[in-house]
Amino acid sequence: MTIPLLVVDVQTGFINDFTHHIPQRIARLIQQQTYAPILFTRFINSPDSPYTRLLQWDSCDREPETELAADLAPYVQSKRIFSKPGLCGLPQELVRYLGDHQVQQIAVAGIDTDMCVLKIAMDLFDQGIEPIVLTDCCASTAGLQAHLAGLAVLSRNIGAQRLRDAGLGEGLLAAPEVKSDS
Repeated sequence: MTIPLLVVDVQTGFINDFTHHIPQRIARLIQQQTYAPILFTRFINSPDSPYTRLLQWDSCDREPETELAADLAPYVQSKRIFSKPGLCGLPQELVRYLGDHQVQQIAVAGIDTDMCVLKIAMDLFDQGIEPIVLTDCCASTAGLQAHLAGLAVLSRNIGAQRLRDAGLGEGLLAAPEVKSDS
């Protein structure tokens, strides 16, 4: 039996030196055809959000930063993209979708392990849906320490047995170095 895969916020605005490898890893994960259906969230920052008002951070408020990563384009269906304003966790549309499809377990991958992935995994758990966080298919824009901190909090709150390695890390704990063309 296959379970769904929820790809959290793997969008251009969150791709940096610490997360650049995640879109390709998730594409390889999808190509394995182990998970179905493939669902996506994307973060859209609004002008009146706490990020803008309290943190003076106004990125990810429009395209191209809100577009899902190009490596995932072949797998995206518009009816399976669930937009969310900020760190809200599960968008209500997604909660309804999961309920309508009687989802009991779901794999989770994406960006940021210490923020949106964490919040969504904990919300899924609170909904009675078992989240399986694929640790090597997650990363944090703030780097390895933030990623590991997110995993530590998830381990405590949803159970360490729900943190799993998808086998795509190629032996690396941190992001692989970006290779320059020069």
